[in-house]
Amino acid sequence: MGQDPGLRRLALGTLLAAYPGPVPPDWAVDLLAEGLAGHTLFGTNIHDPAQVAATTAALRAGRPDAIIAIDEEGGDVTRLAHATGSPYPGNAALGAVDDVTLTGQVYAAIGAELGALGITLDLAPTVDVNSADENPVIGTRSFGADPARVAAHSAAAVTGLQSAGVAACAKHFPGHGATVADSHYELPTVDVPPAVLRERDLPPFAAVIDAGVRAIMTAHIRVPALTGEGPATFSRPVLVDLLRGEYGFTGTVITDALEMKGAALAAGGLAPAAVRALAAGADLLCIGAKVDADLVELVVEEIVGALGDGRLERARVEEAAGRAAELAAGAGAGVAGAATPDGLGYAAALRAVRVEGDVTGLTTPLVVQVHAASTIAEGRVPWGLGPHLARAEEVRVVAGETDPDELRRRAGERPIVLVGRHLHRLPGTRELVSALAAAHPVTVVEMGWPGAWRPAGARAFVTTYGASHANGRAAAQVLGLTG
Repeated sequence: MGQDPGLRRLALGTLLAAYPGPVPPDWAVDLLAEGLAGHTLFGTNIHDPAQVAATTAALRAGRPDAIIAIDEEGGDVTRLAHATGSPYPGNAALGAVDDVTLTGQVYAAIGAELGALGITLDLAPTVDVNSADENPVIGTRSFGADPARVAAHSAAAVTGLQSAGVAACAKHFPGHGATVADSHYELPTVDVPPAVLRERDLPPFAAVIDAGVRAIMTAHIRVPALTGEGPATFSRPVLVDLLRGEYGFTGTVITDALEMKGAALAAGGLAPAAVRALAAGADLLCIGAKVDADLVELVVEEIVGALGDGRLERARVEEAAGRAAELAAGAGAGVAGAATPDGLGYAAALRAVRVEGDVTGLTTPLVVQVHAASTIAEGRVPWGLGPHLARAEEVRVVAGETDPDELRRRAGERPIVLVGRHLHRLPGTRELVSALAAAHPVTVVEMGWPGAWRPAGARAFVTTYGASHANGRAAAQVLGLTG
């Protein structure tokens, strides 16, 4: 007995898929014609603006109102500029500047770029309050550690994006900023009472709801007092009682990628995770980055099966597909704003740089870039001062595998500028910096979340609050290394 075509189309209407490569394969377009809500674009789908515009046009040949989404946060998380780094600073830098007008301008510029390419949904901004310095997955994606500041900038970011006709999706509800684990690999736990969430984590979500945010993304985190043993993505108390009931959100609830271990392991697989998320109140299910036609069919089969065996009510899935359709229909309805000022992102990044100590007289230093692995959210995007150096020599090292005496010999009479990301939690870095600074003039540049650590003995500590192309240029300029 074949699958009911009406139920199949209904299930497809709740799914946000993806595909490999720069050209949409036939199955990706065909599924849109059969009812698939849309696709998310990742770095592997993007070569250049003309190609992206051709891609979105090809996808709309399958479904004119297809949702075409992307993770374009600016700063450390960029898909459009994955080959070079973003020309915009990210949220931590904007929070450090603390000019909500500037934040709105940066996000309006990002939105204008996305809209011109035919992208309708930006899976941004990140509105998590980064209250844990050791947080491995949020960090510089956050506007800061102060809930009020994060709330103000989150609202400005949403307003800026949506003024360009691109729907914003605030993430990750009910707040991923206090975690010290990465939900791509495991299920993090935030073991606090709801009152703490309301005071620390939820003010930015209240602010973006007031600002009219079109979508909110769930977090694959466990808050035992609300979610029990599972993640928020599977929790009706979180998605219905808290988000919709208490905070009054009426837009589209989108899951974080269901392929992530924080969801898939908790449910016993990606397809069962889709059913549990829908039952909990999610509307649009982001499958993830590694998607093919067979995986989409597997998820559809699970949803249709759940409709048949009572795990899902048809009214719930119809409600979800309806909210996804409303999100698709509303994209492109923004009012065009003013033209983006030339160099907006670089000027903003320059305003964010903070200097503790003396950075004069560096002239032609030895620049030492300390290797730091990227998160899955960030992907492999170039970072550092290298592209912006006029004369200085640059070497790249692994902190725990590097002989400080050899670096000092290589530097000779030149000062050393050591550049890294999240140096306070990178194994071997503190020891390397201490050994260098004990017998050599060293300036340390932190391009990640700075934390409380400061390098003893260093001439200066420079913080950029991000590692985008714009942040790198700003740091090189402040150090006098751009020529």
